[in-house]
Amino acid sequence: FPRLEKLQKEEGEAGRQKFNMWTRWITVPLAGLQTFAMINLLKSQGVMKELSVYDMVTIMFVAIAGTIFLMWLGELITEKGIGNGVSLIIFAGIVAGLPGAFSQMVSTFDPTDFTGYVLFLGVGLITIAGVVMVNEGQRNIPISYAKRIRGNKTYGGTSTHLPLKVNQAGVIPIIFAISIMLFPGLVANFFVNSDKETVANVARFVSELFQNQWFYGATYFLMVVLFTYFYTAVVFDPNKISENLQRQGGYVPGVRPGNATADFLSRIINRITLSGSIFLGLIAILPLIVQGVTGLTALSIGGTSILIVVSVVIEMVKQIEGQLVMRDYEGF
Repeated sequence: FPRLEKLQKEEGEAGRQKFNMWTRWITVPLAGLQTFAMINLLKSQGVMKELSVYDMVTIMFVAIAGTIFLMWLGELITEKGIGNGVSLIIFAGIVAGLPGAFSQMVSTFDPTDFTGYVLFLGVGLITIAGVVMVNEGQRNIPISYAKRIRGNKTYGGTSTHLPLKVNQAGVIPIIFAISIMLFPGLVANFFVNSDKETVANVARFVSELFQNQWFYGATYFLMVVLFTYFYTAVVFDPNKISENLQRQGGYVPGVRPGNATADFLSRIINRITLSGSIFLGLIAILPLIVQGVTGLTALSIGGTSILIVVSVVIEMVKQIEGQLVMRDYEGF
């Protein structure tokens, strides 16, 4: 959206504040809509009884108030603390659930499934190592700057690199994909008990289809891959980078400035994004893979949770290292 881009990049701090204000206003109706949908989902599954209008409004009000409080707390942590506040809150929630998950694993331990537990542990360690490698992996594109002589001084003539991360999108494609995947089943649950037989049959078919693990896993994987490419295309503009390099006298050795550089960067980012998108897709369906390999339904590795935890920890360590360097303290 050009208007939003102008707000963030051209209008300075005032524009960013206005953009953040719009984000806060949009968050309120989205939180209400999600709360309403979740209440109806729980009622359709028999978890909650029928609610009065007062109870419904009260629950939605509390949920929206909690959302606003967490949003404010996240912004406060970002401003006064280290790292992204919202990410740290999510990180804290995931870590807080680890003792309960470990306790459940111990209480449900079955010596006859020892091999499955070993496989579970191995997959978990491999996943953590893979997340670190992909999260930190990048392709460095060499950049050279032409020499410019002004009077008795020489400018430019240096070489640097343009880092292209393997995982440009982070965890956002997974969040987008899971939101889309939940929507058809949620809508279908509203029409399962419809008076019209055709509508009810279609709703039951859609609901059963999205409960099928093979269909759900394959569709989820493809959605993550597509959203990874989409988000990367939004945040990485080869044409703009090529224009900036040309304006600053920079060029990629062996590649003509201008459109040729933009095409070169586009090819590179597409190849890198392919491996990154496949990795994110596998991370998204990791719980299904683990349950299929180990046969243990009581255990589950949340690939998305691991990705969030590792990303937050790495970013936090980098920021702490930066603060230590600024203050001339010894690093880790």
